[in-house]
Amino acid sequence: MSHLSVYADNRPGKAILRTSTFSDIKQSLADADILLERWQARAEIDDTTSNEAILEAYRQEIDKLVAERGYQSVDVVSMHPQHPDKDAFRMKFLAEHTHSEDEVRFFVRGQGLFVIHRDGKVYSMLCEKDDLISVPANTKHWFDMGPNPRFTAIRLFNNPQGWVANFTGDEIAKRFPLLDN
Repeated sequence: MSHLSVYADNRPGKAILRTSTFSDIKQSLADADILLERWQARAEIDDTTSNEAILEAYRQEIDKLVAERGYQSVDVVSMHPQHPDKDAFRMKFLAEHTHSEDEVRFFVRGQGLFVIHRDGKVYSMLCEKDDLISVPANTKHWFDMGPNPRFTAIRLFNNPQGWVANFTGDEIAKRFPLLDN
Protein backbone atom coordinates (compact mmCIF):
# COMPACT_ATOMS: atom_id res chain seq x y z
CA MET A 1 0.00 0.00 0.00
CA SER A 2 1.32 3.44 -0.93
CA HIS A 3 2.26 5.55 2.07
CA LEU A 4 3.41 9.12 2.73
CA SER A 5 5.25 10.48 5.75
CA VAL A 6 6.05 14.20 5.92
CA TYR A 7 8.70 15.65 8.22
CA ALA A 8 10.19 19.05 8.96
CA ASP A 9 13.63 18.80 7.38
CA ASN A 10 15.25 19.44 10.77
CA ARG A 11 13.14 16.84 12.67
CA PRO A 12 13.64 13.41 11.08
CA GLY A 13 12.29 11.55 14.11
CA LYS A 14 8.86 13.18 14.22
CA ALA A 15 6.46 12.97 11.30
CA ILE A 16 4.06 15.87 10.74
CA LEU A 17 1.84 13.59 8.68
CA ARG A 18 1.55 9.85 8.07
CA THR A 19 -1.11 8.58 5.70
CA SER A 20 -1.99 5.72 3.38
CA THR A 21 -5.16 7.40 2.11
CA PHE A 22 -4.49 8.06 -1.57
CA SER A 23 -6.50 11.29 -1.77
CA ASP A 24 -4.57 12.73 1.21
CA ILE A 25 -1.24 11.61 -0.26
CA LYS A 26 -2.06 13.11 -3.63
CA GLN A 27 -3.13 16.45 -2.11
CA SER A 28 -0.10 16.72 0.19
CA LEU A 29 2.24 16.08 -2.72
CA ALA A 30 0.31 18.42 -5.02
CA ASP A 31 0.75 21.18 -2.41
CA ALA A 32 4.52 20.68 -2.95
CA ASP A 33 4.13 20.63 -6.78
CA ILE A 34 4.75 16.88 -6.94
CA LEU A 35 2.45 14.91 -9.22
CA LEU A 36 1.12 11.55 -8.07
CA GLU A 37 -1.38 9.57 -10.10
CA ARG A 38 -2.79 6.10 -9.72
CA TRP A 39 -2.83 4.10 -12.90
CA GLN A 40 -3.88 0.51 -13.29
CA ALA A 41 -0.89 -1.73 -13.99
CA ARG A 42 -2.66 -4.27 -16.19
CA ALA A 43 0.12 -6.60 -17.23
CA GLU A 44 1.62 -9.29 -15.02
CA ILE A 45 5.32 -8.50 -14.65
CA ASP A 46 8.01 -10.76 -13.20
CA ASP A 47 11.81 -10.93 -13.22
CA THR A 48 11.80 -12.52 -16.68
CA THR A 49 9.47 -10.07 -18.50
CA SER A 50 11.39 -8.26 -21.22
CA ASN A 51 11.60 -4.47 -21.32
CA GLU A 52 10.01 -4.52 -24.77
CA ALA A 53 7.01 -6.51 -23.47
CA ILE A 54 6.59 -4.08 -20.56
CA LEU A 55 6.69 -1.04 -22.83
CA GLU A 56 4.21 -2.64 -25.23
CA ALA A 57 1.84 -3.55 -22.38
CA TYR A 58 1.69 0.11 -21.31
CA ARG A 59 1.96 1.70 -24.77
CA GLN A 60 -1.38 3.54 -24.40
CA GLU A 61 -0.36 5.22 -21.12
CA ILE A 62 3.12 6.02 -22.40
CA ASP A 63 1.78 7.56 -25.60
CA LYS A 64 -0.63 9.70 -23.55
CA LEU A 65 2.20 11.09 -21.41
CA VAL A 66 4.41 11.68 -24.44
CA ALA A 67 1.60 13.61 -26.16
CA GLU A 68 0.73 15.64 -23.03
CA ARG A 69 4.22 16.43 -21.77
CA GLY A 70 6.55 16.01 -24.75
CA TYR A 71 8.79 13.27 -23.40
CA GLN A 72 11.45 12.17 -25.88
CA SER A 73 12.58 8.82 -24.47
CA VAL A 74 11.20 5.97 -22.41
CA ASP A 75 12.86 2.99 -20.78
CA VAL A 76 12.35 0.38 -18.09
CA VAL A 77 14.33 -0.15 -14.90
CA SER A 78 14.03 -3.35 -12.88
CA MET A 79 15.72 -4.62 -9.78
CA HIS A 80 15.49 -7.87 -7.83
CA PRO A 81 17.13 -9.15 -4.63
CA GLN A 82 19.59 -11.40 -6.50
CA HIS A 83 20.95 -8.63 -8.74
CA PRO A 84 24.75 -8.63 -8.28
CA ASP A 85 24.98 -4.81 -8.21
CA LYS A 86 21.91 -4.10 -6.06
CA ASP A 87 23.92 -2.69 -3.13
CA ALA A 88 25.94 -0.34 -5.35
CA PHE A 89 22.80 0.89 -7.13
CA ARG A 90 21.04 1.44 -3.82
CA MET A 91 23.92 3.44 -2.37
CA LYS A 92 24.24 5.61 -5.48
CA PHE A 93 20.73 7.03 -5.20
CA LEU A 94 20.57 7.30 -1.39
CA ALA A 95 22.41 10.62 -1.56
CA GLU A 96 20.42 13.81 -2.10
CA HIS A 97 20.50 14.93 -5.74
CA THR A 98 18.60 16.80 -8.43
CA HIS A 99 17.97 16.33 -12.14
CA SER A 100 17.67 19.04 -14.77
CA GLU A 101 14.31 17.62 -15.85
CA ASP A 102 11.31 16.01 -14.18
CA GLU A 103 11.88 12.52 -12.80
CA VAL A 104 8.86 10.48 -13.89
CA ARG A 105 8.35 6.88 -12.77
CA PHE A 106 5.39 4.55 -13.23
CA PHE A 107 5.68 1.51 -10.96
CA VAL A 108 4.34 -1.60 -12.68
CA ARG A 109 5.71 -4.01 -10.06
CA GLY A 110 7.00 -3.80 -6.51
CA GLN A 111 7.90 -0.69 -4.55
CA GLY A 112 10.42 2.09 -4.04
CA LEU A 113 10.80 5.01 -1.65
CA PHE A 114 11.07 8.51 -3.16
CA VAL A 115 12.12 11.09 -0.59
CA ILE A 116 11.67 14.68 -1.69
CA HIS A 117 13.26 17.63 0.14
CA ARG A 118 11.35 20.78 -0.62
CA ASP A 119 10.44 24.03 1.17
CA GLY A 120 11.72 22.95 4.58
CA LYS A 121 9.93 19.59 4.48
CA VAL A 122 10.85 16.03 3.62
CA TYR A 123 8.17 13.99 1.83
CA SER A 124 8.87 10.27 2.17
CA MET A 125 6.68 8.62 -0.47
CA LEU A 126 6.49 4.83 -0.64
CA CYS A 127 5.47 4.17 -4.24
CA GLU A 128 3.86 0.84 -5.05
CA LYS A 129 2.56 -0.89 -8.16
CA ASP A 130 0.14 1.45 -10.01
CA ASP A 131 1.76 4.68 -8.73
CA LEU A 132 3.04 7.29 -11.18
CA ILE A 133 5.16 9.99 -9.56
CA SER A 134 6.71 13.05 -11.16
CA VAL A 135 9.35 14.89 -9.16
CA PRO A 136 9.83 18.37 -10.68
CA ALA A 137 13.14 19.31 -12.30
CA ASN A 138 15.80 20.66 -9.92
CA THR A 139 13.99 19.31 -6.85
CA LYS A 140 16.22 17.80 -4.17
CA HIS A 141 15.42 14.15 -3.55
CA TRP A 142 16.80 10.66 -3.08
CA PHE A 143 15.51 7.18 -3.85
CA ASP A 144 15.70 4.00 -1.78
CA MET A 145 14.98 0.59 -3.22
CA GLY A 146 15.69 -1.13 0.11
CA PRO A 147 18.13 -3.95 0.92
CA ASN A 148 15.97 -6.51 -0.91
CA PRO A 149 14.74 -4.57 -3.95
CA ARG A 150 11.97 -5.88 -6.16
CA PHE A 151 10.50 -3.36 -8.54
CA THR A 152 9.95 -2.51 -12.18
CA ALA A 153 9.27 1.05 -13.28
CA ILE A 154 8.79 2.79 -16.59
CA ARG A 155 10.89 5.97 -16.81
CA LEU A 156 10.12 8.90 -19.11
CA PHE A 157 12.62 11.63 -20.08
CA ASN A 158 12.77 14.83 -22.09
CA ASN A 159 16.40 14.11 -22.98
CA PRO A 160 18.97 11.49 -21.91
CA GLN A 161 21.22 14.07 -20.22
CA GLY A 162 18.37 15.35 -18.03
CA TRP A 163 18.29 12.32 -15.81
CA VAL A 164 21.93 12.53 -14.80
CA ALA A 165 22.08 12.94 -11.02
CA ASN A 166 23.58 16.19 -9.73
CA PHE A 167 24.51 15.43 -6.12
CA THR A 168 24.05 18.26 -3.60
CA GLY A 169 26.67 17.09 -1.09
CA ASP A 170 24.13 17.49 1.74
CA GLU A 171 24.05 14.48 4.07
CA ILE A 172 20.36 14.95 4.96
CA ALA A 173 19.39 11.57 3.51
CA LYS A 174 21.39 9.80 6.23
CA ARG A 175 19.09 11.25 8.91
CA PHE A 176 15.76 9.97 7.57
CA PRO A 177 14.22 6.48 7.65
CA LEU A 178 15.16 4.05 4.89
CA LEU A 179 13.02 1.45 3.16
CA ASP A 180 13.06 -1.84 5.06
CA ASN A 181 12.01 -4.62 2.74
